[in-house]
Amino acid sequence: MKAPEMDLIPTLKTSRLTLRAMRADDWDGYHRFMASDRAGYMGGPFSPAMAWGMFCSDHAQWSFFGVGALMIEHDATGACLGQVGINYGPLFPEWELGWLLYPQAEGHGYAHEAALALRAWAKEVRELETLVSYIDPRNGRSIHLAERLGATPDHHAQRPDPDDLVYRHYRLAVDA
Repeated sequence: MKAPEMDLIPTLKTSRLTLRAMRADDWDGYHRFMASDRAGYMGGPFSPAMAWGMFCSDHAQWSFFGVGALMIEHDATGACLGQVGINYGPLFPEWELGWLLYPQAEGHGYAHEAALALRAWAKEVRELETLVSYIDPRNGRSIHLAERLGATPDHHAQRPDPDDLVYRHYRLAVDA
């Protein structure tokens, strides 16, 4: 594994989105999501203290591992739509591509667009040969997105939660 050599968190652009570093003013939307029933697919809803720890961890992973979370910002409106990230460390057995969208942003292909861009960055810049996505089996939207991205179930992979499904992104192509 190549050691992180990043002084800066990347900013990635797609046709409609900017994937950018987290900012303190992203906390309110993140906290509302993590306190909602939608966070149930991630082990929540979470208290403010737990959500704050997760928010800080998402950012800190950039320093520790050269990966982490990027906020999804809509170029036309400037609205923060959610988050996409690559997670690693003691809580994640493998490099994990994850995403969360705020409810008002669902159904427009934003998560797909953001995940494709970050996955391509992981392959081209971090030289990661495979990623996984850990998904709650009740989360049909995330299962559909993983399959749309070309990921396939890996029943033998380690997982942080024994009930999670693991979808493996074998081919980290730009255009899935």
